Parts: sequence; C-alpha cells; structure tokens
Amino acid sequence: MNLMISTFILVIAAVVSIFISRVIPQISVNYLSLLVGMVLFCVPILGNHIEKFNSEIFIGLIVAPLLFFEGQATRLNVVGQEFKHIIQTTVVLVILAMIVAGFSLAALGVVSLPLAFILAAISTPTDATAMESVTNGLEMPTTEGTFLKMESLFNDASGIILLNMAVLWYANGYINYGQTMMDFMISAGGGVLFGFVSAWILVLSRQVWLRSSYNALNASLLIYIITPFILYYAAEALHVSGIIAVVVAGLVHNAEAQRSRLLNSQQVHFAFDLVSMITEIFNSMVFVVLGFMFIQILVNDHFGHGSLNFLMIGVVLYVSTVLVRYVYGRLRLNFKNRPAWIFSLGGVHGAVTLALAYTLADTAVGRTDFSLVLMAASTLIILSMVVPPIIFRWLLKPAITDDEATSEIDKIRVEMVHQAIDTVQKMYLPANVKQSVIFDLMTQKQRTRTRDFTRAWFDVVRHPEFTGAEKELEMRAFMNALARERDYLDMISQREVKYQKYVFKLYNETLLAESLIIGPTIFDKDKPNE
Repeated sequence: MNLMISTFILVIAAVVSIFISRVIPQISVNYLSLLVGMVLFCVPILGNHIEKFNSEIFIGLIVAPLLFFEGQATRLNVVGQEFKHIIQTTVVLVILAMIVAGFSLAALGVVSLPLAFILAAISTPTDATAMESVTNGLEMPTTEGTFLKMESLFNDASGIILLNMAVLWYANGYINYGQTMMDFMISAGGGVLFGFVSAWILVLSRQVWLRSSYNALNASLLIYIITPFILYYAAEALHVSGIIAVVVAGLVHNAEAQRSRLLNSQQVHFAFDLVSMITEIFNSMVFVVLGFMFIQILVNDHFGHGSLNFLMIGVVLYVSTVLVRYVYGRLRLNFKNRPAWIFSLGGVHGAVTLALAYTLADTAVGRTDFSLVLMAASTLIILSMVVPPIIFRWLLKPAITDDEATSEIDKIRVEMVHQAIDTVQKMYLPANVKQSVIFDLMTQKQRTRTRDFTRAWFDVVRHPEFTGAEKELEMRAFMNALARERDYLDMISQREVKYQKYVFKLYNETLLAESLIIGPTIFDKDKPNE
C-alpha cells in the first residue's frame, strides 16, 4: 500500500510539472520536474509518504522502459552504421574518462584511490533525456546529436561493470583485470544476444497473432507495454546486462513498426499514443525523483557528514570528464573545435548516475564514504545540467520554438477551419445538422469559450438525437469539410517549408478527427442497429 501511495504521489507530481511546462514553455519540463521534486520533499504531508529510494526498482521500472522506447525510436541500421563510434564512446571513452577522473580525484588527497575510481565509474553513464533538457530551444547538429544518443543508449552497461570492478578493489584491495574483462564480455554480449533473441521471438509471435483470428488488441498492447520490464528482470536474473537487453529489444521493435504499421493501423496508432504518454510521464517522474533525492541527500547526509569535500570532488569529476570528452572528440572522433565542445558538454548525467550511486548501499562501501559519493554524484548531475545550457547559447543555433511557430500556425489553423466551414455552408443540409457540424468545426480553432460549450451541451441535452438520415448527412458533411482542410494543408505544407512539421501535425489532427466521425464510438457501442 505504501509503495502504491508513493507511486501515485510521484505520478501526480510529474503531471503537475508537465502542466506547468505548458504555462512556462521557455523552461524545459525536466528542470520544472526537478523543482517540483524539491518542493515535494519540503511538504511533509506528501514527502513523508515517498518510499525509500531503491535503485533496482528505479532502474527496472522507470529507466528500463524509457531506454526500450528510446531504442524503438532508433533505426537498427543506424546502429550498424555507427557501430565503430558506439564502441569508441561506450568502451574506450568510458575507460579513459574513468582513469583520468580517478587519478585526478586521488591527487586531491581527500579520498583513497579505490574510492576515487568508484566515483569515476559512477560519472561515466550519460543520459539522453537530460541532454534534451539542456538543449531546449536550441538546434543540436545531427552528427553530434547522433553520437550523444548512441552513447547514452549503450554506455550504462560499461559504467555498471566498471563500478563493480572498483567496488571489489575497494573491498579486496586489488583489481582483477581478467575477471572484469570477462564480466564485461558476458554482461554486454549476453545482453545483446538475450535482448535480440527475446525481442525477435516476441515480434514474430505478435506478427502471427496479427494475421490470425486470435489477435486481441488490448491483450497484445499489454504484452507490448510490459515487454521492457520482463526483459530487464529476466536478463538480470541470467546475470547479463538488462539495460543493453532492453535497448536492443527496442531496436528490434523499431524495424517491426516500420514494416507492419498498416497491417493493423488502429493497434499501431494506439500503441504510439500509449508509448508517448508513458514516456512523457516517466521522463518527468525521473526528474521529480532526482529533485526529491537532491534535497533528501542534502538534509540526511551533508549536514551529518559536515564536510564540503563533496563539492570539490563533484567539480573535479565534471571538469575532468568534460576535458577528456573534448580531447577524445578532437583526436579520435575527428571533431573540429566547436563540435568537440558540443559533444563534451552534451554528455549530461542524470537518473542512472544517481541510481548507480545508490547501489553502493548494499556493498562494502562504508557509510561515510557512501554519503560522500551521494553528495558528489548529486553535485556532478547538477553541474552537468546547469553548465551546458549557459555555454550552448554561444555554440548552438536557436531552433524554431513552439512559441515562434504558434502565431503562424494559428493563422493556418483558422484559415483551414474557414475553408471547411465554407464547404459545409455550400451543402444542402437540415439547419440543426449544419449548425452542429459548424460548431464542432469551430472548436478546431481552439478559440471557443467555455460559455459556448455550455450552451452547446444544453442543446444536446434538450433536443432529441439525430435520426439515422441526419446522422448520415452529418458524417458526410464532416468528411467533405475535413477533406477540404487536408487539401488546404497539403498546399500550405509545400509553401511553408519552415513550419512543415507543424502543418503535418495539423494534418494528423484532421485525420484523427475523421476517424472519430467515421469509426464507432463508445456512445454507440451498446445501441442496437437502426
């Protein structure tokens, strides 16, 4: 019951931050979620009901599905094309960054060498979601963006393996290089194999169901949604990387969607909408949890620890990591100066870094060192999310924001609706049908008032339902009107290339509106055939 209440509060907090982001679109929803999480901790009636952080549950139930859906948004052949760069950034770069950061921390003289390498290993995973937040309103170049995305998808496993090595060094006093290499090969290779085979079996099974009379829309969607949870925990039970398994499974599912989206378009469309909702909520929850944990760590660990060493350690971790990434980008990835800085600063840390820090609670790491690691990791995450947005203002070009496009798109939307209304006005229709259709079309402009809705609602309640003939006329009026809207948008999309994606979004809205008009609705489900 406590876990359910805790989850409910976090979901509500995530929803609140999403609503706030619509009011303040200039600020990334991730930063707003951080603030909401901090406020949540400061409100005892809510914060006291949040369960103790569990890194295994957090990674398995929140991070794993996000990586699965992120992988599904990536074409498998892109991974093949970038395989060399993936190895460079997720293996070679990770090891170099850990070595430099580890020895830099040890040189400070405030932590032992094994603990320094524990801190360095925790700082290696990057977060694609956090990276998007620091580029809000800015245009990330395609090449650097691809490198950063591929890196964030696959470098978590490297960080986990290296952290395990550092913990064993901390506990035993020596490094077992052979065992570490073997663990990495088994974990990473096993994760790839398990994820690919499992996903391929699921994909083939789903394709058989889709082509048979046994396909059940809701059951198939449920299996699809729970896939990342099952694969992650099954992979971990087999002692291979669950993170890599879900990423690879997502890549396999991308190819399935590409080749079967018209086989059962209703199911695919519903799945896309469901994934979009889950991703948005889970992304926001990640940062709500981060904000909550930041304040909790400050209160519970820092003031008890009584040292500001964590600040110095966090700064050294961040600076050394950024410099290693820059040098590696120049020398090995063949970036010029500006792209190299974009790549180095784009390695933002987030949920996985904090989750890895919390895994130390169940290891041989002492309580004082554990507190120091938590505070240093928190400092690293904050720096990686605060510094890039400042510097990126000089490195990246401003993107066309939703605010800039709103004015132009509003004009297009209004003209689109006027075109549809003109079409309906020219049709021979009963007055009540014409009035109803025109009101519904006017709502597309998103300018009708609540007062207008209330008046229309009372009209629906007072007046009898349309007859069968009137319903058919209404449907045909909508079909003609919406077809006219799409013709207009098709013309505009060829003329307004700058706003093309927004115009296509309007086009999609008209298609969805028509599906509501033509398809069966919940209001007619239980009615007898006329």
